[in-house]
Amino acid sequence: MRTERLLLRPYAAADAPRVLDTLGRSEVIRWLGNPPPAPMADLDEALDWIDVRRQREAADQFDVTRAIVVRDTGVVAGKVSLARAHRLDTGLFMGEYEVGWWLHPDSAGHGYATEAARALIDDVFERGLAEVWCGMYVDNDASAHVAERLGLPFLGVQQDPWYEGDSRLYRVTRDEWLVR
Repeated sequence: MRTERLLLRPYAAADAPRVLDTLGRSEVIRWLGNPPPAPMADLDEALDWIDVRRQREAADQFDVTRAIVVRDTGVVAGKVSLARAHRLDTGLFMGEYEVGWWLHPDSAGHGYATEAARALIDDVFERGLAEVWCGMYVDNDASAHVAERLGLPFLGVQQDPWYEGDSRLYRVTRDEWLVR
């Protein structure tokens, strides 16, 4: 996928050093799970991370992870994804998908996450997905700003069905997105 400034493509093995550099940083991973994952340790772990994302997409056309590449520089700025959301109480996948993103700190503040997420949401809705969720830690102001710039309807701060505790939750249907 191409946007005005970005190329969104599957991750390649050559991206492993950048993945490691990004997911090895506590300021990035602190927002990525509950509890946050441990910092990525080495290139083998980065290569495994890339391989798992490819396997997930091979099994489900909507479980998509894309490298956000700045077209002018070729730099991998970060990641945008749509992932299966498994219910915390049962561990089951109920057909819910969550859009998410992260950026390397040197690529933050340029609107890349918003531009990439908009393109990915456009793509999955064009391919027939019915709705997209977005959840984040209550104090993740940067991601909340992205969700707001995307125009995702805010459901409020509530008990997160996929992670422990409260989250800022957003949800948009295909019909809502297409008439925005």
